[in-house]
Amino acid sequence: MHIAFVASEGVPFSKTGGLADVVGALPRALAGLGHQVSVYLPRYRQTKLSDPATVVRSITVPFDDKYRFASVVTGGSVAGVKFYFVEYPAFFDRDGLYGTSAGDYPDNAERFALFSRSVLEASKILGAPNLFHCHDWQSALLPVLLRTVYSEDPAFQETGTVFTIHNMGYQGLFPPDTLPLLMLPWDLFTISKMEFFGQVNFLKGALVYSDFVTTVSKKYSQEIQTAEYGFGLEGVLRDRAATVTGILNGVDYEEWSPQADKFITAKYSPQDLSGKAKCKKDLLAAFGMTSADFKLPLIGIVSRFAAQKGFDLIAQIMDRLAREEMIVVALGAGDKTYEEMFLRLNKQFPNKIAVKVAYDNALAHKIEAGADMFLMPSRYEPCGLNQIYSLKYGTVPIVRATGGLDDTIEPWDPRTGRGTGFKFSEYNGESLLLTVKEALQAFRDQTSWQALVRNGMSKDFSWNASAREYGKVYEKVKQIRAAGQATVEKVLV
Repeated sequence: MHIAFVASEGVPFSKTGGLADVVGALPRALAGLGHQVSVYLPRYRQTKLSDPATVVRSITVPFDDKYRFASVVTGGSVAGVKFYFVEYPAFFDRDGLYGTSAGDYPDNAERFALFSRSVLEASKILGAPNLFHCHDWQSALLPVLLRTVYSEDPAFQETGTVFTIHNMGYQGLFPPDTLPLLMLPWDLFTISKMEFFGQVNFLKGALVYSDFVTTVSKKYSQEIQTAEYGFGLEGVLRDRAATVTGILNGVDYEEWSPQADKFITAKYSPQDLSGKAKCKKDLLAAFGMTSADFKLPLIGIVSRFAAQKGFDLIAQIMDRLAREEMIVVALGAGDKTYEEMFLRLNKQFPNKIAVKVAYDNALAHKIEAGADMFLMPSRYEPCGLNQIYSLKYGTVPIVRATGGLDDTIEPWDPRTGRGTGFKFSEYNGESLLLTVKEALQAFRDQTSWQALVRNGMSKDFSWNASAREYGKVYEKVKQIRAAGQATVEKVLV
């Protein structure tokens, strides 16, 4: 099957978050299963191409004020995956992908509308796929265009669409006059299509018009159909429940494995854990904590400092937690309140609390390898990757039971020797504190702890299993499109 990925970012060409990792890895895994895979991305200023060649010289994109003319260049093939880049410097040759520190670019609707139309037009020349796999609101107009403006285009009569939600919190909301600006029909501005509390909602459009909707974990696919996590679109998703599913993201073990990691001071494996102690000493040194008590359990944090990531809970308990027999090292940046909290605690407890307000990839690897535990008490977490990295590094996760955190971490039971970490359900500081104390207590029995560590290291969350699950979804969509007027429910039975 020919699958075309459409996304706003993808490694190694562009990245702001986890979406880029998925778009960089999943197509390779699908190609390994025998699929023909293409990836379409914008060509940003940060996109570095070794030998770009123009494959589509001119694409006409209509706007209400004038035509704009984009082109498509190729980035060649990587592991059997073809990469194409939509080039329009006026929109994409900028410092940031989506905005600046002052906020989003005001013309983001135009930027990503041009991107979506360009992909459709380019694919008619480069090869129309059996299926477009679109990701997040920046590519959400493609399914809308395919079923409205392009509904009678013979090139796409059997072309299906899968849309993946990586985070429901980002929806692409714009004023109503965006529709005529983008040359889209006004009848899209209804409650059953793209209207959302007086605005145009790109994400909603994709949820309405895509053949199948996926999210990045099974638990998150259920959570977003509730008022607590649906951000106002839970009703749309419940109406589409038969075609909504969750497929857990995989991870790249070539980059995230203690047996191959180029950033850590010593390699180790489940069979020989001796290198982990060296990594712990190296981590303490990296945070300037050479006089800290090495025997104390070390809790690592790598995160954006924000309430969504549970830092409001951490703030509730940190003064009490600092008095426990443990060490905390934190890496990240974000809300000034939480940055200042860690800096204050570092001054108060210099041998127990340390922070680096930054994003540092090498140090993130050192934390995964050198910490004994990893803390992720998120309010919501569509998938999460750090807890999966932590398992492979023998760094026991402490998580809240939400989204992918709930799907990937099994509670430790010392009586049976089963489980991979510690988790709590109620979103409050007391539940978090009790769970951390439970982990600290378990650490005291090192024989039992080593069994827990090895349980996690034995887990396999590589992309191969996820790719096979996506392959099943693609086959369902192929059936849906081939069935024509048949209802989705009949095809799925």
